[in-house]
Amino acid sequence: MARRTLYNKIWDAHSVATLPTGQTQLFIGLHLVHEVTSPQAFDMLRERKLKVAYPERTFATVDHIVPTATHQRPFADNQAELMMQAIEKNTNEFGLKFFNFASGRQGVVHIIGPELGLTQPGMTIACGDSHTSTHGAFGTLAFGIGTSQVRDVLASQCLAMDPMKVRRIEINGELGPGVTPKDVILYIINRLGVKGGLGYVYEYAGDVFDTMSMEGRMTVCNMSIEGGARAGYVNPDDTTFDYLKGREYAPSGDEWDRSVAYWRSLASDRDAEYDDLVKFDASEIEPMVTWGVTPGQSVGIGQALPDPERIGDEGERNSMQLAFRHMRLKPGQRMEETKIDVAFIGSCTNGRISDLRAAAEVVQGRKVAEGVKAFVVPGSMQVRVQAIAEGLDKIFTAAGFEWREAGCSMCLAMNPDKLSGDQISASSSNRNFIGRQGSPTGRTLLMSPAMVAAAAIAGRVTDVRRLAAPQASA
Repeated sequence: MARRTLYNKIWDAHSVATLPTGQTQLFIGLHLVHEVTSPQAFDMLRERKLKVAYPERTFATVDHIVPTATHQRPFADNQAELMMQAIEKNTNEFGLKFFNFASGRQGVVHIIGPELGLTQPGMTIACGDSHTSTHGAFGTLAFGIGTSQVRDVLASQCLAMDPMKVRRIEINGELGPGVTPKDVILYIINRLGVKGGLGYVYEYAGDVFDTMSMEGRMTVCNMSIEGGARAGYVNPDDTTFDYLKGREYAPSGDEWDRSVAYWRSLASDRDAEYDDLVKFDASEIEPMVTWGVTPGQSVGIGQALPDPERIGDEGERNSMQLAFRHMRLKPGQRMEETKIDVAFIGSCTNGRISDLRAAAEVVQGRKVAEGVKAFVVPGSMQVRVQAIAEGLDKIFTAAGFEWREAGCSMCLAMNPDKLSGDQISASSSNRNFIGRQGSPTGRTLLMSPAMVAAAAIAGRVTDVRRLAAPQASA
């Protein structure tokens, strides 16, 4: 079993008891809620006449069902409006902080947590959303949970959890031009598989992560769950502390210095022991594109699609054959030149300011290809304000992109932003499951924001490295 890792240190510090089942009763330091997985949990509290145990540790926002064309109330979708009313009622009744539109801090839950400084090293974090693993970028143990567990955390601030193994994933060397954190995590999932992380927490390490920005680390940790891992993290360092300093909920003054000293101590020891160690060479990673119906079904942009007949595992082979039928692709062909209908930049994976900057750099001075619907959805109201201050909105609209309000948008089919028919979407989101973006026959290609921008301009999947240097604005 792993020893002296960040996982062990945080787990031990938050362990309340060992339950008769062998599970650990784990105290949760920060609980984030949104409008989709919380209504039933609050109703369960009412049925049992319970209060929220630690209301100061729970923070709420609204993101999944929010229309991004306008935030005007009431929402056109009656169900969405009812869910909005429910979270307004629940947070008010139970005395919880709610980052709504009026606060100016609404946004995707996994974006606002870090940007407000709520997410801090050494925490255990839970949220009724699978991509809670995002927060591991700060050196936390962050878990996605179901509605009944949301109830448990509200009522007791604890979860019953099974201990996990730790796999260290080292990527050493230097990434090549055009290769982004999104490509890194797609490459890891491709190599280890969508089930490769079952029972594990992933520790990301090596040269690539040492030099990666916080927003890049968040992108990687965000998709740990797509590789089957229960959580993923990066050890906290100066990059982490520089990001957090001065943020609204971050410590300040003498408390800041004490916190940083503690946070440093949490990093895995040099002689830490792991249950597994995997090493990759950064030079082997190129811009990645998914071709199938799981995040693991991907290729480097310069590679040919695999042949299912060469796969020994029957389940894997059947999954690939299903993917080829649904996507209307063939083994041996290349993704480059695949035409797209929609280009979506946003989501909890890639809706941060650095993502928007990278995409804007590609589209500046260019035009979206005829017939392509392209839109940009900032991950939070604060990201949107910052992007406008930098003039990114004008770059996008001049190129033919739609500029939207903050929300989850086309990452999932719980709001008006959906694919129709068999449209193909170049998407910076995290899942390419059948029906994920709203149409049972729609097709999703996951890639980095820069690659999505390049596809929007070309009207087809293209290697962003092939584009000429960004053009001057007209």
